[in-house]
Amino acid sequence: MKRSVFGRIWPNATAAVLFVGFAFPVYWMFATAFKPTGDIISENPVWFPTNLTAGHFAKAVDADHFWTLVLNSVTVTVSAVLLSLVVALFAAFALARMRFRGRRGFIVTFMLAQMAPWEVMVIAIYMLVRDNDMLDSLVPLTVFYAIMVLPLTILTLRGYVAAVPKELEESAMVDGCTRTQAFVKVIFPLLAPGLMATSLFGFITAWNEFPLVLILNKDIEKQTLPLWLSQFQTAFGDDWGATMAASSLFALPILILFIFLQRKAVSGLTDGAVKG
Repeated sequence: MKRSVFGRIWPNATAAVLFVGFAFPVYWMFATAFKPTGDIISENPVWFPTNLTAGHFAKAVDADHFWTLVLNSVTVTVSAVLLSLVVALFAAFALARMRFRGRRGFIVTFMLAQMAPWEVMVIAIYMLVRDNDMLDSLVPLTVFYAIMVLPLTILTLRGYVAAVPKELEESAMVDGCTRTQAFVKVIFPLLAPGLMATSLFGFITAWNEFPLVLILNKDIEKQTLPLWLSQFQTAFGDDWGATMAASSLFALPILILFIFLQRKAVSGLTDGAVKG
């Protein structure tokens, strides 16, 4: 039976409204970053700017400590994602393939940890880092960021490992591979969709994290971009062009990574389905 006209239109209309609602703030941020100051403060909004300028970006990039904070953010974020992936990969394999006492308890614990708000533990984390004399250091940020994304990473990768038929691993071991070699040569290539999805989640979480760096790192040379961005407008007053340029620079890596990994993740899901 054919669907009614309303039944065909409303899903597309809903999707269009949601797309505009989510995409318009991003468009307005980038558009404002390229507008001359006169267009920004004009009483009549300039929806589609024609006189573009890169001066606001130059002002944001020339701000004090900008490149130091970029290096700090990249170092902490990439290190946290890699650390969480390595730990989660072995933990997910153990939870999916091995049977041991307390296995269900571990899974429930990971789920509860994922639901726990990290903000309520900021004071405890601060005291722990302070007592170990590691304030104003990037190491605690890296470790705690990795721990933040670890529960979801383990649960996600566990599903991908469990979806790989045991027969593939057993066949590789019959052909002479050790369990480690079978994991690297057979299972690991099929985990590409899960690795990319969890990497994207971990990158966004660590890149945007704000409360921990605010509490742990008072030295400007040891801070990250989210804290810099929160103080940017205070430093530059009502210069909304520079503020939007700084926000655009901060959001750009996430947008690029999302577009890239989204395509690769879909391709990996299709390849995994065919191989499985």
